[in-house]
Amino acid sequence: MPTTFENQTVLITGAGVGIGFAIARALALQGANVLLNDYDEGLAQKAADDIRQAGGVCHALPGDASDVSFIQTMVDTAVRLFGSLDIAIANAGITIFGDIFTTTPDSFEKIVNLNLRGSFFLAQAASLQMRRQGKGGSMLFMSSVVGHQAHPGLPVYSMTKAGLEMLAKQLVIDFSPLGITVNAIAPGATLTERTLDDPTYIPIWSRITPMGRPATVDDIANAALFLVSPASRHITGQSLVVDGGWTSVSPPPV
Repeated sequence: MPTTFENQTVLITGAGVGIGFAIARALALQGANVLLNDYDEGLAQKAADDIRQAGGVCHALPGDASDVSFIQTMVDTAVRLFGSLDIAIANAGITIFGDIFTTTPDSFEKIVNLNLRGSFFLAQAASLQMRRQGKGGSMLFMSSVVGHQAHPGLPVYSMTKAGLEMLAKQLVIDFSPLGITVNAIAPGATLTERTLDDPTYIPIWSRITPMGRPATVDDIANAALFLVSPASRHITGQSLVVDGGWTSVSPPPV
């Protein structure tokens, strides 16, 4: 088993299924100690069990990743369990479709609170811990191609994803003197439990993606592991698009 992340502690939110789970599993199997969060307690526990059964070290901590007090609890728990916090990945996010004419204040707040508020305050709590430790670290935000390219029905979601990429740039100012890198990944169409429920998803996105297929969760996880690994220690404030070329041509999914 490769041990690129041996003795590294990772906190990742929204990782019960999909991209988050794939990242958590890959990190654990490369030697990291993983604290895995998901809002759904059953999903969080099952994900951690699956990772442990595969040979990784993983502890589940279900809860609301937009709640500032719980964010601090996650950081404190990672340190209590594993002795440090070295990598924080703000993967938790929510998508609610609706145009500017139909978006309600409630749905607006749900999206912004988790996607932006949760990510911002995880970065704050994690970086304060990393500053106390004095050995640097890595922070990763989960953006989206719709932070680069307009997409029907996603004005609020797209706004939050573009905001996360700007946040990564802004935090370079505060994090670089501490040896903390901060980057974002912008996945395109990706095969997850949610998207696979749509029988039209694979044929449509295979047709309009230049590489001829949607991404797998492992495609996204591979990019994430690079950005939080020692191989990318001089990369910070950047956003890596992983979309099979879709944003280069941007045909709509119709």
